[in-house]
Amino acid sequence: MNEDYGLFGPGSVTWRVMGEPVLIVGGLRALLIQALHPQSMWGTAQNSQLMNSGAAWARMGRTVNFVRVRTYGTTAEVERAGRRVRNLHSKLTGLDLRTGEIFPVDAPENLLWVHMGEVDSYLDVARRSGVRLSPAEADRFVDEQRRSAAVVGLDPETVPASVAEMKAYYDEMRTRIWACRDAREGLRRLFNPDIPRSLLPLKLAAPGIAALSVATLPRWARRMYGLPGLPTSDLGATMALKGLYRGSHLIPASLRYSPDANRARALERAAKQPLALAS
Repeated sequence: MNEDYGLFGPGSVTWRVMGEPVLIVGGLRALLIQALHPQSMWGTAQNSQLMNSGAAWARMGRTVNFVRVRTYGTTAEVERAGRRVRNLHSKLTGLDLRTGEIFPVDAPENLLWVHMGEVDSYLDVARRSGVRLSPAEADRFVDEQRRSAAVVGLDPETVPASVAEMKAYYDEMRTRIWACRDAREGLRRLFNPDIPRSLLPLKLAAPGIAALSVATLPRWARRMYGLPGLPTSDLGATMALKGLYRGSHLIPASLRYSPDANRARALERAAKQPLALAS
């Protein structure tokens, strides 16, 4: 009987990429990109505890768990998590602070922007850190993530399926986005998150991780936040990512990766073993 791997599984680029600890930087980078779409930012801020420092950590935990389930969960687990998110979003509206318009939080444009912020950030951080991905594998990652887009309610056919399509999407969207006040406030809070005392080492590391996440943003995004967008910042961020990635690989794999990622790695090895025996 075949095992249920959910959306991905052994051989997928997603499993190769998503388990790396350095992708915590990609997750924060994604939040900063997502915040540059005003309606996405307003819809989130007006319907969540995002700006409540006492509740923001719990919300972050729910988001991390959703990404975990979406990446490694069984089909039933993914469908259950997706249904919960879609049902929640379908009931929410936001107020456009420019026009006074009421808009649905799950408008396709908003969902697509949030999705692409994740895909671009995870891929960019992984490649700059040193995760070995050929151009074809990078395209495969973007294409695989269309399955993730379907989980939140998007039509996969409307979602970029390659790095080139993703670039074209951002080139078009850059004329329609900016850093609203809530986005800038979110950036400020990133450097001093309300992390529980039991996670003191993470709290101490937060400013450095936040600074690196900001430095990895595209130059145009940094400029929207009123920050320098210099080529030297790109080089420095890439060198820091490589150092973080290499440093994490000094830790034994059993401790470096999450239980889900270690299971995925074991399944990858098992899937390759018959091929090695046959050759």
